[in-house]
Amino acid sequence: MGDDDTLPAGRRRDKLIATKEAWARQGRLLTGTAADPARDRLPPGQRLVRDWPILDLGTQPRVTPAKFRLDIDGAVRRPLSLRWDEYLTLPRTELVSDIHCVTQWSRYDNRWSGVAARTLLAMVEAKEEARHVVLHAHDGYTTNVRLGDFDQPDVLLADSWNGATLSPEHGGPLRVVIPRLYFWKSAKWVRRVEITIADRPGFWEQRGYHNTGDPWSEQRYG
Repeated sequence: MGDDDTLPAGRRRDKLIATKEAWARQGRLLTGTAADPARDRLPPGQRLVRDWPILDLGTQPRVTPAKFRLDIDGAVRRPLSLRWDEYLTLPRTELVSDIHCVTQWSRYDNRWSGVAARTLLAMVEAKEEARHVVLHAHDGYTTNVRLGDFDQPDVLLADSWNGATLSPEHGGPLRVVIPRLYFWKSAKWVRRVEITIADRPGFWEQRGYHNTGDPWSEQRYG
């Protein structure tokens, strides 16, 4: 048992946040190099792993089908609010993509199943002036991405990983997957997809992490 395991949950959370804020101030893990995603599969400063590390803010909400709700709203013409059984009726897609975590690990060839972001965007029809997306999670976490990064063929809301139901510790029942960005941008336990006109930095972006988060440009902090 480590020292952190003896701390109350709130203090563990505060310690984790303080540590990662210090990493941002120090520029931890930065190599000062860039890579080309068309040529280099592994972004600069990353190392490959075979397992899937579990990272969160100290809580893992258990979202039952009865409690599940997914809202896609904001600067859209047709806001949408889905129960779990309604979500399951949507057209499904399967994709294989890599994970690149800002804490330096990468994992290749993750097989996801879920609903494509473009399917949801087509249903709600974003207004012409919409430029950004804020992702809201059941644990209160938020993160922001550009609409152009969310509106891509490899982005989806996933409920399955490698042929199995997505587990709660990895964001189940539903998480976002945005392979082109560091994985903190792929919110776990997603509750709301808010389309916005103005940018609004999320939890880690307000604490020293980069607003965009491109792994090949090593946009860890900024």
